[in-house]
Amino acid sequence: MKMTNDEYREYSKRHAPRTHVVKNIINAFWVGGLICCIGQLFFSIYSAAGLDQQAAGTAESITLVLIGAALTGLGIYDDIAKIAGAGTLVPITGFANSVVAPALEFKTEGFITGTAAKMFVIAGPVIVYGISASVIYGLALVLLGI
Repeated sequence: MKMTNDEYREYSKRHAPRTHVVKNIINAFWVGGLICCIGQLFFSIYSAAGLDQQAAGTAESITLVLIGAALTGLGIYDDIAKIAGAGTLVPITGFANSVVAPALEFKTEGFITGTAAKMFVIAGPVIVYGISASVIYGLALVLLGI
């Protein structure tokens, strides 16, 4: 069967499953909001336990990273992501997932060349550009005298 690029594009459009945009947006919103509410719950618990605001925020972040990593390791995070899509990309849990998922995927290649080497395949560029942007922003503030 010979097709031009345009014919193939039309064929694939007709046979592709329809996306439910409104449903996807609603699911992303409530799951992302739920993750944020859980984070706020941990923050409140740590604050009530006597931690100051900065320490409670740090403890909350560590807890969310651990939960995100554990859910990824158990295969639950992927099931949540199938329902919520972008709602699971809430920065802290999404970051934990982006580090743990490649590490698990490549663990058969060994600890050094598999897990350790592939761990930051997804998260690495985010870290590099985040640090680079903060350095540029900091330099701009220094140069402007702010």
